[in-house]
Amino acid sequence: MANKYNTEIRAYGMRVLLSRHPEVRRLKRDNIPSSHGNKFWTSSWGLIDYFKRRGMKQGSRIMEVGCGWGLAGIYCAKKHGAVVTGVDIDPDVFPFLKLHAEVNKVEIAFMRKDFNGLTGRLLTNTDILMGADICFWDGMVDQLRLLIRRAFRAGVKLVLIADPVRSPFEELCDYFVEKMDAEIPDWSIKRPRHIQGQILKITSPT
Repeated sequence: MANKYNTEIRAYGMRVLLSRHPEVRRLKRDNIPSSHGNKFWTSSWGLIDYFKRRGMKQGSRIMEVGCGWGLAGIYCAKKHGAVVTGVDIDPDVFPFLKLHAEVNKVEIAFMRKDFNGLTGRLLTNTDILMGADICFWDGMVDQLRLLIRRAFRAGVKLVLIADPVRSPFEELCDYFVEKMDAEIPDWSIKRPRHIQGQILKITSPT
C-alpha cells in the first residue's frame, strides 16, 4: 500500500519509491532514461508474486533482462538470498536500480547490454533468466527467441517473462509452447493494486 504522503509503496516486504519521492525526483534531474525506464513496470509484480507463491532455491543466480528499476530482482535478493544481475540497454536506469537496492538493503550487480549483446559466455552461471514487460514491440520477438535459446545452451535452468498479454508476447508464447512445451500461467494480484497478466515459463530441456 502507499504511505500517507503517497511517495512510496510498501508491498511484499519491499519499499518501492514512486516518481514523486524526493530521492527519485533528484535522480531524474540528472538521469533521463531513454528506453522506457522512467518508472517501474507493473508486470514486475507478477514475477514477485510468482516467487512469493512458488519460492526458489536459496542463493539462486538470477539475470533480470530489461530490468529498469530492477524490482523483481531486488525482491529475489531480499527474500530468497538470490545473486542478481540487472541488465538494461539504458545506463540511465541504473541509478534508480541502485537507489531501490539501497533502500531495500540488498546488493545488485548491473550490466549494460541489449538482448543481442548477451552472449553465451555472459549467460553462463545463471540459473534463472527473467524479465517483465520486455516484449512489447514486434521486433523484440525474434531477439527474445534467440536470447532464450542461447540461455538454455549456456546452462540456464528456467526462463520467466511476465506481461499484461500484448500481441508480441502472445507470439513469443506460441513459439515456445510449440517448440519447448512452455507453460503460460495466468496471474492476478489485488495489492499493491489490481493488475493481471501472464507469465511465460520455460524450463530447460536438459
